[in-house]
Amino acid sequence: MPLRLITAGESHGPGLTCLVEGLPAGLQLDQERLNRDLARRQLGHGRGGRMKIETDRAFVTAGVRHGRTLGGPIALQIANRDYANWEERMNPWPVTAEIPEVHLPRPGHADLVGVWKYGLTDVRDILERASARETTARVAGGALCREFLAALGVEVRSHVVQIGTVYAPAATGPLAVDDFDAVDDNPVRCLDAEAGRLMVEHINVQRKANESIGGVFEVVAYGLVPGLGSHVSWETRLDGRIAAAICSIQAVKGAALGDGWDLAARPGSLAHDEILFSEERGYHRETNRSGGLEGGMTTGEPLIVRGAMKPLPTLTQPLRSVDISTREPAQALRERTDSCTVPAAGVVAEAMLAFVLAEAYREKFGGDHIDDVRDAVAHYRERIGWKAR
Repeated sequence: MPLRLITAGESHGPGLTCLVEGLPAGLQLDQERLNRDLARRQLGHGRGGRMKIETDRAFVTAGVRHGRTLGGPIALQIANRDYANWEERMNPWPVTAEIPEVHLPRPGHADLVGVWKYGLTDVRDILERASARETTARVAGGALCREFLAALGVEVRSHVVQIGTVYAPAATGPLAVDDFDAVDDNPVRCLDAEAGRLMVEHINVQRKANESIGGVFEVVAYGLVPGLGSHVSWETRLDGRIAAAICSIQAVKGAALGDGWDLAARPGSLAHDEILFSEERGYHRETNRSGGLEGGMTTGEPLIVRGAMKPLPTLTQPLRSVDISTREPAQALRERTDSCTVPAAGVVAEAMLAFVLAEAYREKFGGDHIDDVRDAVAHYRERIGWKAR
């Protein structure tokens, strides 16, 4: 069965829903780990007042019994506590109060094109679903995928490497899973304390100037077997599927695998990862410029992907726009917002990468029960002589 992840819900509606279909039966879940990822999505210096209202927790309503998956669709619900302040404006059913429409689309948001596309007149009918609040449901579903991957020895981590014009120094060597143990303790989820301090200062300066700020996050997956994805058709190439998943995150405008954009300027001898063999290590590489992907397939090295996030389109000093009811010049909608969400976007990207990788494992190894999947992975590793990394 193919793996599917569907979300539903609006930013200020009653709540968010996630449906995950295709995970095997018998997978042990941990409620606290599930909710921990939701709490991690709310981290990061530069968040707005909404994070003081919401305390996100996922409630399982289907597909799990006594902490184990049953093999059917899993349904998760996350309540929007802020709905109490929006009940008249966002009630699913008609209300007696007169609710004014919003006619001030924001540059950089889905507002204007959305009302054109769907034949609507109220920008709120678009912005509520287009909001990054939707990623709460993705993180909940991604947490289920992470549990599946963890059962197969795969771990996914992330960190922030750039905010605005502030860059973290390049790592002196490959990052290991343990290097991420304290990343969430940093206010911007940066592995370099001094760079993190400068990032916080930069956010503060931009916020005082009524600006929002973007940046770059990096996600790394460890413990993957070679051969996930395929070279045989464009839609099966895993790098394309990962790029689509990362760029589907609100405000993300670019994705890079491995050394990504830097490879374009290098000669071939400095762009590829030479193949070595030893009796002790088997086939291996001394570099990972490709980010663990060749020919649309995993190589077994850590999978590395970066996402470039633009500044958020809701500004405390709004940009110029047009009132769509009068077509007169106006300022764009001003709504409560964050000034920087790059740290949170890294957590969302973990969830999206976990989904794509879980989907690839389900495609390759099948299995109705998690033990069937483990057995199939073990047999494959034995067949190709793959040594544990």
